[in-house]
Amino acid sequence: MKSKKSKKPAPREQKKREKRHRIRAAARESFSKHGYDAATLRQIAKRAHVGLGTLFNYAQDKQDLIFFIFNEELSAVTDEALEAAHSQKRLLEQLAALIQPHFELYAKTPGLSRILLNHMTFYSEGMHATEFQQIRGRLFSGMEDLVRAAQQDGQIMSGEDATLIARHFFLVFAGALRWWIAGQKPDPRQGAAELKRLFELQMNGLRAAPAEETVSKAQIDNSAPLQ
Repeated sequence: MKSKKSKKPAPREQKKREKRHRIRAAARESFSKHGYDAATLRQIAKRAHVGLGTLFNYAQDKQDLIFFIFNEELSAVTDEALEAAHSQKRLLEQLAALIQPHFELYAKTPGLSRILLNHMTFYSEGMHATEFQQIRGRLFSGMEDLVRAAQQDGQIMSGEDATLIARHFFLVFAGALRWWIAGQKPDPRQGAAELKRLFELQMNGLRAAPAEETVSKAQIDNSAPLQ
């Protein structure tokens, strides 16, 4: 019995894939070397060996190009993160598993990651915006499912809406990423560990110490030294 050979893509489809690869590579190189503001579409098209008109078939502006570069990786990382989260039983460990792949992705190219995170919040219109919103929506829905399951098995005692709790976690995640990536040498393990502590702080809550244990800063400053 003859083994089936994998079907090769048609020459036209192959050329299209190669063109997409060249444009992604050229955009990555230009943004990394010149920064977002200084890089130009004409410069990127020339580096990719395509016409400027052809480039506009793949991205309408520089912001679009950033998501053209990252969407495929973001989708794969989201799948990986959700799978890793479901391999854990406790919510804190699930959240830790969910965030780790994202830190590892962004740590590969900190300069490009800063550009992406800078444009991520308000990216709602563009050729690749719908795909990005779907990827982010999958991540948020996964986080919401984890929160709802944690409420059901008693890990979260609050009866607050699971969507709102998940949004709280998600916003801390988004803020922590930006705080971490701003560092000179962002370490993905350190960033993920610090965010896990923030999640733990959220889950434990901030409780005031009992009245008899509460000592104000003024009391400490004004106390007499020990004899």
